[in-house]
Amino acid sequence: MNKRLRSSAAVTMAIGLSFVLLSDAQTTSPSPTPSSKGVPATTHAKGTFEAKITPQTPDGKFEDATMSRMTIDKQFHGDLEATSKGQMLSAMTEVKGSAGYVAMERVTGTLNGRSGSFVLQHSATMTRGVPQLSITVVPDSGTGQLVGLTGKMDIIINAGKHSYDFEYALPPAP
Repeated sequence: MNKRLRSSAAVTMAIGLSFVLLSDAQTTSPSPTPSSKGVPATTHAKGTFEAKITPQTPDGKFEDATMSRMTIDKQFHGDLEATSKGQMLSAMTEVKGSAGYVAMERVTGTLNGRSGSFVLQHSATMTRGVPQLSITVVPDSGTGQLVGLTGKMDIIINAGKHSYDFEYALPPAP
């Protein structure tokens, strides 16, 4: 397979890996989960997003066509009104449907009325078409009114539309 075709396939695989297919994506208001005294309540933020993933030109560090580097630009809507920018590395194998990616993205905006930024860390593998995805908030990456943010995000595709379910906890607002 030539390098251009391999790079295009890597982008497609990375995009495919970055979405866990769940059935019924619904956007609802956040609902706090009861917590123990002193422990922040868990809340769900839901909404939609658009993503632009752009392959980067090889810089000599990845001469193997199975390795790719991309930039990520996202627009989040709903309970999280934000933009994000990030970097992704992906690797494909000779086995159809097997690949992996890692990414870091800084999200900046408003989460249920609280403004600031935080970093999401992605780690995903696909084993012969079966995806496994983990997206978590990097500890202590929250700024502004999002200091102390913890959580994990699921990505959902339903009828070609992309959405998120962000389970998170924040200390009480001052």
